[in-house]
Order: sequence, then C-alpha cells, then structure tokens
Amino acid sequence: MAGGWSRDGAVQDQIDASVEDAVKLARSRLPDGEGLSHCEECETAIPDARRRAIPGVRLCVSCQSALEKQQAPLTDFNRRGSKDSQLK
Repeated sequence: MAGGWSRDGAVQDQIDASVEDAVKLARSRLPDGEGLSHCEECETAIPDARRRAIPGVRLCVSCQSALEKQQAPLTDFNRRGSKDSQLK
C-alpha cells in the first residue's frame, strides 16, 4: 500500500535504491589491484595482518582513517523521490 499520491511499491523502490547506492559506494571504496607493503601517503610499513585482511590495501590505518573522514558521509534517506532534490 502506497501513501499519498505515490503508486504501490514506491516506498520499497526508494528503500531498494538507497541500499543499492550504499552498496555501490562501499564497493567503490574497496581497494583493488596490487597491495603495498608501505603506505603510499606516509611510507609507514603496513602490517602483514592488515595486508592479509584487506587485499590490495595501499594505506596504513592512520591514513585510511583520515581519508574516510574526508569522504562524504552517507545520507540517511534517498533524495531521488524527494521534491526538494529537484530544486537543487
């Protein structure tokens, strides 16, 4: 059952789109390719345990944390269906 003027299933479509966007974002942030033994930012040695846990890792924990703080956070809702998103 849809609410207001929306069609049946519209709410679920928005939820699915939000989940899909979050998965795409998470996959885009995963490292790929050859991993490094030393951080490409600060040249600190990357521990073997981290390299085994995250194939393709290129940053130490400190640099990775700093990078994640700079990246845009996920929003709590999907703006695709919002009229406000069309105004920007």
